[in-house]
Amino acid sequence: MFFPAGTPATFEVTNAPQCANSTAVLPLLLRWLPLALITLGSLWLRTHDLARRPMHADEANQAVKLGELLDTGRYAFDPRDHHGPTLYYAALPVAWVRGERSLATLTETTVRLVPAIFGTIAVLLIAALAAPLGRWPALAAALFFAVSPPVVYYARDFIQETLLLTFVLTVLLAARTWWRTGLARWAVVAGMCAGLAQATKASAPLFLAIALIALLLSRGEARPATRRPRRDLAAALLAALATAALLYSSFGTNFAGLRDALGAYAHAATRFGADAAPTGHEKPWWYYLRLFGWWREGGLVWHQVAFSVLALAGLGAAWAQRDRFLRGVAIYAVLIIAAFSFFAYKTPWHVIHFVPGLALLAAATLAALARLPTGRLLAAAFALIAAATLFQQTWRSSFLRPADQRNPYAYVQSGPDVRKFRPLADAALVHAPDQPVRVIAEEYWPLPWYFRGLPRVGFYSAPPDDCDGALIVASVAQADGVRAKLRRTYRESILGLRPGVLLIVFTPDP
Repeated sequence: MFFPAGTPATFEVTNAPQCANSTAVLPLLLRWLPLALITLGSLWLRTHDLARRPMHADEANQAVKLGELLDTGRYAFDPRDHHGPTLYYAALPVAWVRGERSLATLTETTVRLVPAIFGTIAVLLIAALAAPLGRWPALAAALFFAVSPPVVYYARDFIQETLLLTFVLTVLLAARTWWRTGLARWAVVAGMCAGLAQATKASAPLFLAIALIALLLSRGEARPATRRPRRDLAAALLAALATAALLYSSFGTNFAGLRDALGAYAHAATRFGADAAPTGHEKPWWYYLRLFGWWREGGLVWHQVAFSVLALAGLGAAWAQRDRFLRGVAIYAVLIIAAFSFFAYKTPWHVIHFVPGLALLAAATLAALARLPTGRLLAAAFALIAAATLFQQTWRSSFLRPADQRNPYAYVQSGPDVRKFRPLADAALVHAPDQPVRVIAEEYWPLPWYFRGLPRVGFYSAPPDDCDGALIVASVAQADGVRAKLRRTYRESILGLRPGVLLIVFTPDP
């Protein structure tokens, strides 16, 4: 640009910082744009069409407990069949923002938004944890985690597992930052998140213990940067205990929750110990590993082979190289897999804890490939193949067939028939507004969720003496006892609760 004679020289000087700022913004945007796109994509995968899948029995149980908190404003920790309180308290603001102030108004989308949000935060944590591998390998690790089939599926599931994973990852990141910077505030953050993890599931100490073992075996930096490690560790421990106690005590309104929090371990030992009766969830040691392999189920192929190959190669690289960080990641991943494979009790949502370590190992493989001649193209090709196959499996498992019994992540998943019970109950109460709806069965979840807000709904483990009602739903085992006590005539039909569990529906004749 040309300026007329006599233009003050200060014009160019005063505008120079603006030009410098403008040129600095573009590289900054380009630097963060890939991670922003990965994060936005992961958020979409976790939040799109959340009501597509019928409510699982476990989800329904948790959602009803959340509804009780909304209705009464009270919560009391139950160590027998429930995990910690963070899921319910985290869901409160989401329900309020969406205008749902009671159990009757709660929706599947609202409750599932909670793990979806935490699952998206976990993607950012993976990128931060993988930073020592380099910028683009960290992005690759975040991408693998963002499109992982089990991680996405259970981030759309109203259970505690995704929150637990996010809190554990935050503990690891905060603890590493404290170790390197010596800033006490990061020790406190790590402690608070450890308390949140403990208040999510009683298994939280397992992850922290394994992380400590990985640190010791990898021979990491000998000393933290702080000059007062004992003070900082004491502050972290205090923060962890205070956070967990605050939540288990329902913010000081139920101090018995502190006792019950410890009692949860005794209950778990009774339920899952060597002398405990079978739970129906016992599986062989290789069950989790199979989820990362290749197999055919009812004509459908499920696999994560490309990702697993990269992770295995990263495991080899961790031992071949003298990188302490990578070796620590490898030890952590191996110990997590070994610990969960050791116990006979296995459910597929536990497998999400395998993915962070495997994602970092897979990214390390790509970083090693990129150092070879023409290796960048090879690394990019492997990354695209692995990410594409993971996405294809995620699309099938979370969107195309989320409730298909052939889906390895749809574990004891409620069938599509469960959505037919509510219209039947609504119609029955219109025709017989003074009569109750009776559910008589040994297993009936998630029906309490689908019948939420309805008047005069009763649940029974055996047929009551007065068995008639506007609608009767009975298990196959209870059906004969129900028929013997009915005084009116009914039409019978069959609906499925989940694979292998059928219910008889008794509808009064007009």
